[in-house]
Amino acid sequence: MTKLFNTLFSIVVASVTGVAQAQAPAKAPTAAQAAAQLKAAVSIDAKVATCVGCHGIKGYQASFPEVYKVPKIAGQSARYIASALTEYKQGNRRHPTMRSVAATLSEKDITEIAAHYEALGKDPAVTLPATADKAPDPQVAALLQKAACVSCHGANFAKPIDPSYPKIAGQHADYLFVALKAYKADNNPSVGRTNGVMGAIAKQFSNAELKALAAYVGSLEGDLKTVPDRKFR
Repeated sequence: MTKLFNTLFSIVVASVTGVAQAQAPAKAPTAAQAAAQLKAAVSIDAKVATCVGCHGIKGYQASFPEVYKVPKIAGQSARYIASALTEYKQGNRRHPTMRSVAATLSEKDITEIAAHYEALGKDPAVTLPATADKAPDPQVAALLQKAACVSCHGANFAKPIDPSYPKIAGQHADYLFVALKAYKADNNPSVGRTNGVMGAIAKQFSNAELKALAAYVGSLEGDLKTVPDRKFR
């Protein structure tokens, strides 16, 4: 009986100890860990300081090469953001302001900024529909079919087949229009984008058709956002 009692007592003690450990609050970070976390936060704040001046202000408009809202980048794929910044840095995307910004960034800076903006727009509570939430009119449907947009950007235009391709659903329509026209620009040192696939696609369409495509895609539900910097909220 004594042996049985001792065994049961040991089981109860182990169970209570396990529950207590499971319910125990997480340990506070050490001074060194807290310092490292603060340093990382300050570091990323410094790196995105230039970005928030345009991309952290809702409705902010650029004026070159024409007036349009700067793109929403919070929630965009990190690989796409990194690719775009690298293209600006190398001059394959020609835009004076973006090139001057990208030229100051190291590869590490680009990677960290891209990861920051991908995480900034994530909302686990939001699930986008598998396909576009509204049907295009017949004209736009024909344009979409000709361009084969869903083959790269996904059936809902928010889940590209490769993370190096952009999410475009819900992006500002005027920005999408300017971006599409940039793929048509040739031999312009200040404006244009060098991309064989997108160049070939965009050049099939008139500017009026590109504007119709941009208006439709921009009207769709997406998870891209403009998130103001916490210091300016």
